[in-house]
Amino acid sequence: MTTPSSGRTRLGFFTRLLDDGTAQQRYRNALDQFVRAEELGFDSVWVAQHHFHEDEGGLPSPFVLLAQAAARTSRIRLATGIVTLPLEAPLRVAEDAAVLQLLSDGRVELGIGSGGTPSSFPPFGYDSADRATIYDRHRGILEDALRGDVLTTDGGTLYPSAPDLLGVIWEATFSAAGAERIGRRGNGLMLSRTQPRPQWDGPSSPELQEAIVDAYLAALPSGSAPRILASRSALVVDTEEEAARWIQRGIERSAGYLRSQRIEVPDGVSDTELLAWLDVHVGTPEQVLASLRTDTVLRRATDVAFQPHPIDPSHDAVLRSLELLATRVATELLGWSPARP
Repeated sequence: MTTPSSGRTRLGFFTRLLDDGTAQQRYRNALDQFVRAEELGFDSVWVAQHHFHEDEGGLPSPFVLLAQAAARTSRIRLATGIVTLPLEAPLRVAEDAAVLQLLSDGRVELGIGSGGTPSSFPPFGYDSADRATIYDRHRGILEDALRGDVLTTDGGTLYPSAPDLLGVIWEATFSAAGAERIGRRGNGLMLSRTQPRPQWDGPSSPELQEAIVDAYLAALPSGSAPRILASRSALVVDTEEEAARWIQRGIERSAGYLRSQRIEVPDGVSDTELLAWLDVHVGTPEQVLASLRTDTVLRRATDVAFQPHPIDPSHDAVLRSLELLATRVATELLGWSPARP
């Protein structure tokens, strides 16, 4: 893994698979997007896991989809962002990740977290209030299995073995305390696309995530290379007229989130101000570059992944955005250069 100070920032594409259409169409679109991302030189593709609620996330089985992606690509890294570990049997996560690691010739990035919609926990037999405790227990089991610890009374261990996956574990958190724990373990830090806030307080400030990064770096064991993923919402288009249409869609799709969090938007707030609060970047390459340049966290990230959520535009618009991100935005913003076979 590289850091901005010592090497090349890696560029990723992140999807929650929320295209309009059937589940099958969502999966086919995602695979086509992964192939195009590889052609453009992206370094990684990330998929989120969600259960039951098709409007929140379209993929309950990330390893199945990524196995198909492994068959259609040859270089790009295949990442989970995240596996909701409290709702999974951790030994099965270890087994699935190990098989994917072999099928992909070692291209897995294993992102895990405690998140998930609270109503998804009871069907799995858990209480959402216990997620932190369950997560810590399952994470320990997962890491022990990947390490090669004996798991059965007759000496059985994880098969196929995958000790190298211990070096590509990422953990998600919203807090500095969580980042400190992740740092102590030497795992990668996954930052959310926007930092949750309880009320309207003007545009989002990078300082919220800067404190999380500080806590992570301070806790890293000596000699451990930092791995920091900054996920950001961005849709890049060719014209301002096209941007205006997608901006309205993004605002409409964010209305449910604002209501669920009981966040009251003051009268007179412009679309630009609302997008800034939501940390959503939509526009031409010039417009997106201008809004992202204020994000100081990106300068500290080893990996930056762009996602089209919450706009969730058409498949064609996502493909065009990938092209503009690779050829215009990432090169100018991050000093990024395409990966080569």
